[in-house]
Amino acid sequence: MLDEFKKFALRGNVVDLAVGVIIGAAFGAIVTSIVSDVIMPVIGAITGGLDFSNYYTALSSKVQAGVSYADAKKQGAVLGWGQFLTVTLNFAIVAWVLFLVIKGMNRLKKQEPVTVPAGPSDEVKLLMEIRDLLKK
Repeated sequence: MLDEFKKFALRGNVVDLAVGVIIGAAFGAIVTSIVSDVIMPVIGAITGGLDFSNYYTALSSKVQAGVSYADAKKQGAVLGWGQFLTVTLNFAIVAWVLFLVIKGMNRLKKQEPVTVPAGPSDEVKLLMEIRDLLKK
């Protein structure tokens, strides 16, 4: 059973998947940092200091107006549409960056030239001649 597990765990697909997950997590951290530390501050500066993550709609009368989203969640039920908008924007940016990375990788791959078959082999030619002679 241990040998069977070792074969499974060290199979190429499993190792490739593990490497992909680890690199994906690191890449996700980079993209999250780009979004939260670079893109969102620029959007905030353009919109006059707008921070989407603190926008919410109170669903409970216990929630005080003007408190941060985190504090509002502690006070009662809130609809955190600003946080949802931020996460959706993060997803869109991650998807766009992944699209660009994959597109760039596909361009870097060498295109294998299409080989045109040289024609029938000698054996096939001989068989075709025999067939034609038998038809006569």
